[in-house]
Amino acid sequence: MVQFKALLFDFAGTVVDWKRSVIFELEELAQKHGLEPGQNWEQFGEDWRQLFLKNAALGAKSTSMESLHRQILDDLLGAPNWEHVGAVLDDAERAHLCQIFHRLKGWPDAVDGLHALKKLTIIAALSNGNVRQLIDSSKYAGLPWDMIFSAEFFGVYKPNPKAYIETVRHLALPAESCGMVSAHIGDLRAAGSTGMKTIYVRRPNEDAFRTADDDEVKSKADGGEVDYVVDSLVQLAEVLAESDAEK
Repeated sequence: MVQFKALLFDFAGTVVDWKRSVIFELEELAQKHGLEPGQNWEQFGEDWRQLFLKNAALGAKSTSMESLHRQILDDLLGAPNWEHVGAVLDDAERAHLCQIFHRLKGWPDAVDGLHALKKLTIIAALSNGNVRQLIDSSKYAGLPWDMIFSAEFFGVYKPNPKAYIETVRHLALPAESCGMVSAHIGDLRAAGSTGMKTIYVRRPNEDAFRTADDDEVKSKADGGEVDYVVDSLVQLAEVLAESDAEK
């Protein structure tokens, strides 16, 4: 395995379990308002995410990620399949729900994995979230970053290649010495196009970039398109540590 000078991490979905965090809050709101049990809150979260990705793909920019999340939430709550939820959520509750992106819970392996990786190389977040969201959620989840990069620094959203190119430039490192770690294949394809190495983390029901026609993500050694595939950040740390020990 390459001896990485830095690892850059996608945030929502790769390091923090944004979907479970959203579902938990929606279940609390549903109980408060007496909504029918059995609502598909996972689908609500996925619909919210897909609308955000659609805006990002269209090149949408906002001086405030908060405003963008709120705009998308309001649109979603006005859609026919969710308007019954929108009817019971007042402005304050909608604002509180949008704040979920400041208090996302980490995947079970995130803290231990990042602490182990931090001993081996530079670790930094690279996310479409705004700086305050990333700081708040990182503190909430106990994530020990060396640095946080928000794509808002560069006036684009991932997977625009500029986000990766500018991040690597700020680290004063060649792209090929840096690894992009993500549970989203579209993220890795874009990073790989700039010369970065790519590490896919398997997260259940997470990869919004994949389609039903996509094959299972595999490493190049197994005939796939990414450099490495792991099941957790702890496993990634173990593989890197073993690789370093062999050198």
